[in-house]
Amino acid sequence: MPALVAVSTLVTLSAVPAVASSSVPPPVRPEDRPADHLTVVVRHAGSGWDGSYELFCHPAGGSHPDAAEACRALDEHTQWGRDRFAPVTPGTVCTMLYGGPATARVTGTWAGRSVDAAYDRSDGCEIGRWDRMVPLLPKLGGAT
Repeated sequence: MPALVAVSTLVTLSAVPAVASSSVPPPVRPEDRPADHLTVVVRHAGSGWDGSYELFCHPAGGSHPDAAEACRALDEHTQWGRDRFAPVTPGTVCTMLYGGPATARVTGTWAGRSVDAAYDRSDGCEIGRWDRMVPLLPKLGGAT
């Protein structure tokens, strides 16, 4: 019977994971990143904004110029059952006001949903849609 106890103890000890000798955590793998991750590509918006930006939220981070504020605004205006990135409803009457050549593409995941949205400033409805996404998108003339 003592031999059986020794074997059982040996099995228990060998099942204990080895303790890492370093106190530095392992690097974060892409699949371990938070679910709220967006890539924003902006074109023709002017100096300082054109380019591609990564935005991570919860906690805020990435290469976006104002990640904390962009995450806060997205969180504040996100409602379950509504697509925060939805296009203008077809048939909507819009003013024929041109807001400039700026375009943006937002892809990724927000609030557990896949995002693939295109933005421009081609008319009043599109300008309003863009402006509601500030500060995720750059504030251009008339953004609130």
